[in-house]
Amino acid sequence: MPFSFERLEIPDVILIKPKTFHDERGFFMETYKRSDFVRAGISSEFVQDNHSRSRKGVLRGLHYQLKPMEQGKLVRCVRGRVWDVAVDIRKGSPWYGKWVAVELSEDGGSILWVPPGFAHGFVALEEGSEVFYKVTKEYSPQLERGVLWNDPAIGIEWPLDNPILSEKDANLPTLDTCENNFYYEEKSL
Repeated sequence: MPFSFERLEIPDVILIKPKTFHDERGFFMETYKRSDFVRAGISSEFVQDNHSRSRKGVLRGLHYQLKPMEQGKLVRCVRGRVWDVAVDIRKGSPWYGKWVAVELSEDGGSILWVPPGFAHGFVALEEGSEVFYKVTKEYSPQLERGVLWNDPAIGIEWPLDNPILSEKDANLPTLDTCENNFYYEEKSL
């Protein structure tokens, strides 16, 4: 199998490490293989790809979409480095309001699975960092929502104090006031 799958402290969030083959020409790796992902519990179909470039210090998030357009995201950094965060916003979850974070980089090649029911965001740690991610539902501006990046009730330990934010992201609601239609459903892992 060309991937290793590591469940993080919130076990529905999975860090995926592809096997990379290096030689004098460069490298090769598979970044998605449906059969391997299904065996690891990621059985979603992907319908849209997104790609962003950010200046160092730009923070994007914490974003999600309401049902029925909820998105699972398969996130990788293809240039530079980012600190990527997933926050469990599923009501009734044992991890509700908890967060996990990993550094994703072009050198590391790791990929993060952020399932539906999580708010997602990242901060660029290097100039010109680029993030590429596949999503399970198409973008729906009417159902796009978010949570304030520095909500004290969540307490994310971001690696910088004064990020560069869009006006929209700077004015997102806190977790206790955001619109949210996600509920935790226990499943065997």
